[in-house]
Formats: sequence, C-alpha cells, structure tokens
Amino acid sequence: MCQRYEDFKVSKRQEIEGSLLKLFVPLFLELLDMRILAIDYGKKRTGLAVTDPLRIIASGLTTIETPQLFSFLKDYFSKEKVEIVLIGEPKQMDGTPSESTEIIEKFILQFRQEFPTIKIERMDERFTSKMASKTLLDSGLKKKKRQDKSLIDEVAATIMLQDYLNKF
Repeated sequence: MCQRYEDFKVSKRQEIEGSLLKLFVPLFLELLDMRILAIDYGKKRTGLAVTDPLRIIASGLTTIETPQLFSFLKDYFSKEKVEIVLIGEPKQMDGTPSESTEIIEKFILQFRQEFPTIKIERMDERFTSKMASKTLLDSGLKKKKRQDKSLIDEVAATIMLQDYLNKF
C-alpha cells in the first residue's frame, strides 16, 4: 500500500511539474525575446540603440530627426517586442539637471501617453557624446564621417545602453 501511495505522489508531482513547464516556459521565452531600446533624445536628432533579444549586446539602430521620432517608434514597436525604453538623463557636472531636461521631460510625458505599457528607465548620459566622438576617432573613420552628428548620436545611445547592460 505504501508503494502505491509513493508511486501516486511521484506521478502527481510529475504531472504538476509538466503543467508548470507548459505554463511558464512560454512566458519565460517571451521575456527572453524582449528588447531594450535606448533613446539619446535631442532637439534636432535622436540617436537610437537596441539590444539583441537576449539583452547581451547593444547595437546602434539609427538616428531619427526628432519630429519623426514617434512615427518611427510606432512602426518599430509594431515589429519588435520592447519591454524597456532607456532614456538619457542629461546632467551638469555637479549632478544638477541640464538645460535640456525640460525638453526631455515633455518627451517622456508624451511617450507615456503613446506607449503606456512600455517601461521607462532613465540613465545618466553625461559624457556619452564625448565618448562616442572618441570611439569614432579611435575607429579610424575619416574626419568627415567622424563629424557626422547623426552617427555620434547613434553611438552615444549605444554606449548608454551598453553601460546599462553592464550593470546587471
């Protein structure tokens, strides 16, 4: 009688484990397929970077003229699963908000209205543009290409995103 009871317990445990796997594996796989998008927001241009689906590597996506940003994001979010949007937080050297903080705060309010289900995180973006310029210089690009501000914005977003990923 005890052996039957033990067999029953094992059978039930395996049945429950199987049910849990059927329930949680798809959810886990869906989470793995969610990207993080970084936005280096500017008055004229906005640099964008994105992670791979496993959130290991940050890659430059593009630079968009800021007036077309929401149109681009709507299209992008319809094609790609994005869980988190990382938005640069400009600060002065002493840590106080910079003059562009107000513009970015307005953008964030509009973003939350347009995309209420996407989580927003902020990241200190001090020095990302300088680091982007230095990276382009070190990469051996010709002077004309290094002075392309749209490329600098995209690389700055990529640096910000990779710094965020490195924290985890």
